[in-house]
Amino acid sequence: MHTILLIWNHSQNYNTPARLVVLIRQICNAIIKQCRSTIDGNKVFESIKNEESWDAHQKLTLALDVCSKFKDAYFEYKTKSKNQWKISTNALFVRLDAFSERCQDIMHLTGAINQFGKLQKIEIGNTKGKAMTANIMTVFNEFTKAVDDFMLVKYDILDIEQRKFDDDFFSFRQRVKELERRLAAVLTQSFDDCDTIIGKFKMLDSFEGLLNRPIIQDELERKQITLLEIFKDDLKITQSIFQEGKILVERVDERSPISSNMPPIAGALNWTRGLYDRVNEPMERLSQLSTSIQEREEFKDVQKLYNSLCKSLKEFEETKLIEWVQGVEEHTEEHLNKFLLVKEECDYAEEGCIRVNFDPTLVRLLREVKYLKLIDIEVPERASALYNKVNVYRT
Repeated sequence: MHTILLIWNHSQNYNTPARLVVLIRQICNAIIKQCRSTIDGNKVFESIKNEESWDAHQKLTLALDVCSKFKDAYFEYKTKSKNQWKISTNALFVRLDAFSERCQDIMHLTGAINQFGKLQKIEIGNTKGKAMTANIMTVFNEFTKAVDDFMLVKYDILDIEQRKFDDDFFSFRQRVKELERRLAAVLTQSFDDCDTIIGKFKMLDSFEGLLNRPIIQDELERKQITLLEIFKDDLKITQSIFQEGKILVERVDERSPISSNMPPIAGALNWTRGLYDRVNEPMERLSQLSTSIQEREEFKDVQKLYNSLCKSLKEFEETKLIEWVQGVEEHTEEHLNKFLLVKEECDYAEEGCIRVNFDPTLVRLLREVKYLKLIDIEVPERASALYNKVNVYRT
């Protein structure tokens, strides 16, 4: 392009629009020829038959990138030229644009093959799982038949002079759209059959790659609203569980949600961590939905409720930890300074009995530290140092 600019600026005879058009068109033809030496219709079909359609997809992407880079270079030097090369873009890039469009069409084919190829590995669970899985396999088999029929064409699909391609490819796309509608119906029924929000997300994960296809995406967007409503209800339930459980924990009530094998502080924090995990994963999944969903008022309401609940859980954890840390600092030194063995009177020995004077407060402390470490909560330095000698104390 720089050489062409020098010719335009300094040549006495070759700096005319007509000659520039011819030169640019010649370069476009050379680019198309070079691209087709790397990837052509036969190579695309061969990759599909060998189940390597992704390789053809990558080569088509490279061809598109080369075409785009050349046009970018042209427009960059156009701004540097005298008189701004006042030539119609269509006159220059008509063949290159047609080739780029053809590459995009073939990429639609290879992309669909990559996406629909995942259907043969999908198995749906729940009550209707067997029937839904059978429907999915039927869709996959019909898609494979549509691809096989398309590959029966007798011409090079990357030859832009072959106009019959438009009719053949239109027919193929119509068949794919019909399969997408049927697949969207299966997805909807499977979605409704899942009982929990996590189950619904896992079902959607099974269709990863296909969810971006327009027809399925439109159907999915309606279901995303349902997901927001379900999660909002679950947030309210979780908030209610937290408020009721918090009161029982503060009262040290036997009905409190603390596991019977855990000490009070670690048990309370483990309970709140469970509530956080219950709402965190669905919120992360919802945050990955399309921007159109995230801009809706329903999503913003859910986000506010989620942030409020997480804030309450965090404040509760911090309060319990601060109270416990203060207790550790106040009582640890006092109890460790006591004699480990004490003598006391007893009925069966005239000289009295000797018992271990290891204070129950320290026993509880060691249990708390043990369980806090198990649930990955940082403990005070003093308590951690004491726990490091737990085997000594046990002996």
